[in-house]
Amino acid sequence: MTTTSSSQRVTQRTMTSRVSRNLQRNMSAMGKLQEQLSSGKQIQRPSDSPTGTVSALRLRADIRRNDQYKRNADDGMGWLGTADNTLTDTLDTVRRVRDLTLQGANAATDPTARTALAAEVQQLREHALSLANTSYLGQPIFGGTANVTAAYDTTGTYQGDTGTVNRTVGAGVSVQVNIPGSTVYGPAGNDLFKVLDDIQQHLTSSPGSLGTTDLANLDQAFLRLQDNLALVGARYHQVEAMGTRADTTKLDSTNQLSQVESIDLPQTIMELQLQEVAYQAALGAASRVLQPSLTDFLR
Repeated sequence: MTTTSSSQRVTQRTMTSRVSRNLQRNMSAMGKLQEQLSSGKQIQRPSDSPTGTVSALRLRADIRRNDQYKRNADDGMGWLGTADNTLTDTLDTVRRVRDLTLQGANAATDPTARTALAAEVQQLREHALSLANTSYLGQPIFGGTANVTAAYDTTGTYQGDTGTVNRTVGAGVSVQVNIPGSTVYGPAGNDLFKVLDDIQQHLTSSPGSLGTTDLANLDQAFLRLQDNLALVGARYHQVEAMGTRADTTKLDSTNQLSQVESIDLPQTIMELQLQEVAYQAALGAASRVLQPSLTDFLR
């Protein structure tokens, strides 16, 4: 039985091609490492890491979403903070009116003094009306969603509607950041401004009504303002907490994105140095393996 052996003939050209391919792979690896060092990112294109690219896209979407939640929360806190300050000032005004009403209801108070009290009540009513027309970013905070420049006109008539302004401050969390004026100051015909008008008139014309009907109506308006102030405060704290949570979640997503995308700087530098050493060694080996050709001798 005869055994036939075969061998592959290795020529100078074959060795040159192999060495060239190996050197090219080494240079390509160095180029990739240099690109990572210059950008600080280990993912330059989706093909570098398909799974890492998917994770990075998801994390970037989370960051953008929480950025929007934070902006919404900041805007909501602006609405609610303005309402909180306004209602606090209005309560102080109503307290002063109540003091004046009690003074006017005192039988010892003479007509001249009641006239002076009525004038002060009139000034306090105008102040309360100006507070009711407080705006945030050009929109009356107690006007609902109506396209009006003021929630109340000079007579104390409500110009707004009962529409609500909501802000989404988290996944599935929407908070109402306004309160319509009809809810805060009472329905038409029984609102705060009608009560103040009655007190002003009765101080000079019917003092007997001050200690009964007027005082009861004023206390009712005061309690309504207090309840709405408490509601605004609760919503403010909720929106503030959600804004803080959005910041925390964004920070976590940013850290995770850095772990997915960013390079380990010391390790990358070390890998580049190793590739450079390997490249220099490959060049030295190639110069020894590839002997001069016949053409080189004929030159």
